[in-house]
Amino acid sequence: MQQTTTLATDTCLTLAISPARVMKGFGILSSAGDSIVQLGRRPLIVGGDRSLALVRSQLESLLTCQPTTKTVAAASYHPDCSESTLESLHNAASQHQADLIVGVGGGKALDAAKLLAHQRQLPVVTIPTSAATCAAWTALSNIYTPNGAFLYDIPLQRCPELLVLDYNLVQTAPQRTLIAGIGDALAKWYEASLSSGDSQQSVTIAAVQQARILRDILLQKSPAALQNPGSEVWQEVVDATVLLPGLVGGLGGAQCRTVAAHPIHNGLTHLQGSHSSLHGEKVAYGILVQLRLEETLQGNQLAAAARAQLLPFYQEIGLPQTLEDLGLGNITLAELRRSADIACQPDSDIHNLPFPISGDQLVGAMVSTTVPTTADAQSSAMVQKAPVVRNIASHHPTNRSS
Repeated sequence: MQQTTTLATDTCLTLAISPARVMKGFGILSSAGDSIVQLGRRPLIVGGDRSLALVRSQLESLLTCQPTTKTVAAASYHPDCSESTLESLHNAASQHQADLIVGVGGGKALDAAKLLAHQRQLPVVTIPTSAATCAAWTALSNIYTPNGAFLYDIPLQRCPELLVLDYNLVQTAPQRTLIAGIGDALAKWYEASLSSGDSQQSVTIAAVQQARILRDILLQKSPAALQNPGSEVWQEVVDATVLLPGLVGGLGGAQCRTVAAHPIHNGLTHLQGSHSSLHGEKVAYGILVQLRLEETLQGNQLAAAARAQLLPFYQEIGLPQTLEDLGLGNITLAELRRSADIACQPDSDIHNLPFPISGDQLVGAMVSTTVPTTADAQSSAMVQKAPVVRNIASHHPTNRSS
């Protein structure tokens, strides 16, 4: 008798794992012209004002000298990756008859370029000019208001066709951007291990463990990288902020979700005073808030230990630990509650926490990220100095093999 196998719906996944091609190295952009024009003959360069001023002439010269290139145009995503900006970019693409989008800049510029390409069904090349996010890799774009308040994200059909990571470009960005990228990348472990650490799916397990390895790399190598810009260890940390978080998200897909750190960022963007801080800075602060929630609402002592281990690391490299560090020391209680309520909206990923959460509880955690814990600080310091694969014990009960 023939057997019939019924597949569970959650096994039917579509994963956008990685760019089709990655080129990286010092000065690699000068060698990327042929690879870029293979994807289109009428490229539209999308970037912010600073990035366009930095590389527009180099890119135009690089592309126009290729025999197959018809013409090159450029458009700014100013003032933000918003719906109104996308409308303007569509007009620019139509006028230029673009058949290729080339995104240049930070996270919002690359998100705008990727979304424009997605909506017009065109290939996209991403060229990050800082290491502040993994936007150059991912099949995802975030949409903000023109004033910079987060609205929603849009999953894309695929990752970029080509990612060009030129270390020379990244090195022109302020060091603060790399520090922010470290904070953003760290969140992959603290969120994925909580939302997906109990998964029995092989690919999800691989994604979560990749997030653990990413965390270890950052905790072990970031201080030396920041002290030696351009060095080999600096390159490794840049790779760990630009490339590896996207790989975690690509492998994990919808099964490897964010939890509290990113929703807290989203809520903070609705406070005007937060706009002076970078995406990864707000996310890094959100990690501490998430751990504080686990500690106070779940009684999770591993979360308390993880927070005790992160605080000196944050202090060492300059990541924010408090609202004051984010420039929000003078906000009112009403403003803080509004931010918390936005983070706790019904469709927010903060509800991936393994316990219910209210706005008032979130406010309590947001103002207590640095309170002392019962964790042994000396033991924590010793753990951090251990070899990479064992340097930080996991705060998640199902992932103690760190």
